Amino acid sequence: MDSHFLGLTAIVTLGYQLTFFIITALFRFDKVTDFAGGTNFIILAILTLVLKGSWHFRQVVLSSFVVIWGLRLGLFLLMRILQWGEDRRFDDKRDNLGKLAIFWILQAIWVWTVSLPVTVVNASDKQPSVQAQDIIGWIMWIIGILVEITADQQKLAFKNSPENRGKWCSVGLWKYSRHPNYFGEILLWWGVFLASTPVLVGAEWLVVFGPVFITLLLLFVSGIPLLEAPGDKKFGNVAAYRSYKRKTSPLILLPPGLYGSLPQWFKTILLFEFPLYSRNLPQEELSWNRQNQQGSSRTDPKMS
Repeated sequence: MDSHFLGLTAIVTLGYQLTFFIITALFRFDKVTDFAGGTNFIILAILTLVLKGSWHFRQVVLSSFVVIWGLRLGLFLLMRILQWGEDRRFDDKRDNLGKLAIFWILQAIWVWTVSLPVTVVNASDKQPSVQAQDIIGWIMWIIGILVEITADQQKLAFKNSPENRGKWCSVGLWKYSRHPNYFGEILLWWGVFLASTPVLVGAEWLVVFGPVFITLLLLFVSGIPLLEAPGDKKFGNVAAYRSYKRKTSPLILLPPGLYGSLPQWFKTILLFEFPLYSRNLPQEELSWNRQNQQGSSRTDPKMS
């Protein structure tokens, strides 16, 4: 009845996240949140791979990708939060059971939805030989996880250096993107989806909601907006920060000189520079941005 393991993975995910929710609520211990998310991906990948038992090369590769990603990210975030102390995301949730429950429900939805491509691949009886989509998808995953790992390590080293206290990270990959770790994250999951396409038929193509979900989540909910706001509030009156923000892509890795010279409409439509990322800047900076956007849109010198 559950030939695609969708019901099984949903039940396992809800049970796993419920367990950690209870631990968090009873003991006010929120340091295991990201660990619970990362390891849940691993459980679903291994469980569906073993239950199907066909061990096709594509299934093994994609499942291994998920295990590697989950272990790396889960352990990295766990070690980081143990080093830094409390998770500030829970400052308004520790004493509010309703908000805490909503967070864990959303995390369960995140795990189950983003895992869909691997879940369906592992459940599929249709396993053609390796296609071009597989190879391109694997390359995207490799590039994505290398970018994510590099960006995470660079920022961690930056934050741990006493001389960088009170500064924003603009070194390494962070010189070319304000959120290179999220770029890597999005890229690797689209790679997983692309590598799953040779087996997809009919309604199975709906697994595209996996990479779409993580993309929308990072662009509009818990990713970029959540990090841009405190940075703008803290450094919004610093000229060097405003210059960094104008010249640095929010997501895709691009040379600052190139990005800074692009018109605002191009940045917004094609490079994800949405207005909500600057809504916490001082008003004078927002006015400058609007003037710059208007100036960039003028193509007739007689109108200037």
